[in-house]
Amino acid sequence: MRIVLQRVTEAAVTVEDNVVGQIGHGLMLLVGVTHEDTEKDAAYLAEKAVNLRIFEDEQEKMNLSLLDVAGSILSISQFTLFGDCRKGRRPNFMAAAKPDQASVLYEKFNDLLREKGITVETGIFGAMMDVSFTNNGPVTLILDSKE
Repeated sequence: MRIVLQRVTEAAVTVEDNVVGQIGHGLMLLVGVTHEDTEKDAAYLAEKAVNLRIFEDEQEKMNLSLLDVAGSILSISQFTLFGDCRKGRRPNFMAAAKPDQASVLYEKFNDLLREKGITVETGIFGAMMDVSFTNNGPVTLILDSKE
């Protein structure tokens, strides 16, 4: 699994002109799943995302986690994170998991976040989505469950 994690002051996802997920202070996660991923990958990344110390403390040092600041998550499925652009001009998405496998693991990932007490909003898996956010910092990190 791969995540592009962004610290945000606000984020929202719209499908067919309807806001389907929206948060204030927290994290916006673009979540990609590949064929070899398992629930172990989902658990590793859920734990990592909520415990990363990327929020500033009173001394303006990144010492606080999402749990510490009581932030929320907007989680968006993003198969294009496994797009291979090394050859030609059109990305190859063969490394991305098929929708039936990816949706199950994506939902499991979101459930694991919720089990940690995090408010999690999502888009609609497989839908054409418009995502808007204000990146705070900016802070953007890439998390990968594989070495």
